[in-house]
Amino acid sequence: MVLDKHRREADPFIAPVAKRFINVNPNTVSWLGLITALICGIVFYFSYDEHWLLLLGAALVLVSGYFDALDGKIAKLAGKCSVKGDYLDHVFDRYADMFMIVPFALCGWCNDYIGMMAIIGVLLTSYMGTQAQAVGAKRLYDGLLGRADRVILCFIVPIFQFIMSAVWEDTFDVFGHAMSLIELMMLYFAVVGNLTAIQRVLMTWRNLGEAERSAAEGNGEEEKKE
Repeated sequence: MVLDKHRREADPFIAPVAKRFINVNPNTVSWLGLITALICGIVFYFSYDEHWLLLLGAALVLVSGYFDALDGKIAKLAGKCSVKGDYLDHVFDRYADMFMIVPFALCGWCNDYIGMMAIIGVLLTSYMGTQAQAVGAKRLYDGLLGRADRVILCFIVPIFQFIMSAVWEDTFDVFGHAMSLIELMMLYFAVVGNLTAIQRVLMTWRNLGEAERSAAEGNGEEEKKE
């Protein structure tokens, strides 16, 4: 799952709305996305006792994700892109990630240790992507598990969990361990998230090596000219 590579395909659903709200401050839209993510997290936390809240939470995931895409599109169309806006967007994305995932780790849907490892995996994946840019390499969105993938899973899995709970029961047996679909999702975040972080480390290391070689070759050419 590498949905981040297909972000442009969502433009037909985002651009027309962005044009209508071109006079709105993009940061205001970012705040709306963050607040929606916070409400989503609260809803998910209480969904273990009230399963119907899974459907509401899934809808809020979609709304928050839409706001997250909309703010950047408005900024581009209005010519308001800035370093401060980009930084704020990254900060809000990390908080939104935690608002959506931590509640599952804290309530009955998920084992505490799996939840903790999922949080670590998600945070490290995002950190390795931005840290690449910080050290002079290109910003990384590549890898097995990007943010778009996580958002889609946080939308789809709660819906299927609700259906499963309604027609059968909350959990099913996995090698002798009772697991919910949400717990399986968190396990996926834990394993694949950490693998993605390692993958991005290796990509950045390779990119930095190529940049150093290019710089060395450039200096060599300059010396020959002199």
